[in-house]
Amino acid sequence: MTDNKREKHCASSFLLNQSEDFDMNEDQRNEIRDTGELDLGGIHVMTVIGEIEGHQLSPQNSKTTKYEHMIPALAKAEYSDVIKGILILLNTVGGDVECGLALAEMIASLSKPTVTLVLGGSHSIGVPLAVSSDYSFIVKSATMMIHPVRSSGTFIGVLQSYRNIEKIQDRITRFISDHSDIAEDKVKDAGTVLEGEQAVELGLINEIGGMSEAFAKLKELIQNTSEN
Repeated sequence: MTDNKREKHCASSFLLNQSEDFDMNEDQRNEIRDTGELDLGGIHVMTVIGEIEGHQLSPQNSKTTKYEHMIPALAKAEYSDVIKGILILLNTVGGDVECGLALAEMIASLSKPTVTLVLGGSHSIGVPLAVSSDYSFIVKSATMMIHPVRSSGTFIGVLQSYRNIEKIQDRITRFISDHSDIAEDKVKDAGTVLEGEQAVELGLINEIGGMSEAFAKLKELIQNTSEN
């Protein structure tokens, strides 16, 4: 199986497993298998799973979400007159920091109502993605982890290198703080795995909930937007 086919299969399997209650026709099921995305009555459903792949290719045995696939999908959703809201399902270990943060900024800039739902987990750069929406949910059993930025490959041991890492960390910390109710100092102090209820108590995520709550909230946001 090629990398592209493996990624599409991973995303489609996840979305199909999470949407068993939907009364989907064959065309909708084929759309999930081909793209890992689905349009349901004006709601565009997207998945962010596995590792977020950015400027470098991930190992062939890794399940990935490519940011160059997400960007045009988000742009299409923003431009479409048919799509009224976007639901993003997350189960990611994180990945490329710069590309993940770029996706989070893009989601936050959308004019369409957005809701994120953390299912298995949303770690590392997955945290900014989870809080980038208008409203966020997490299931009780899911986990989130904020940790210091790590660098792979050659690292030059000079002060400038440390400062660059520190600036990247500050960008992530600031984004999380700006798009959630958690204080910036709490973001820096986290460094541990947070379970669903802990993430809500700290103000990182808005509410405990699953698919039904996420859809209900998104429909409410869409309704409020149409009234305004």
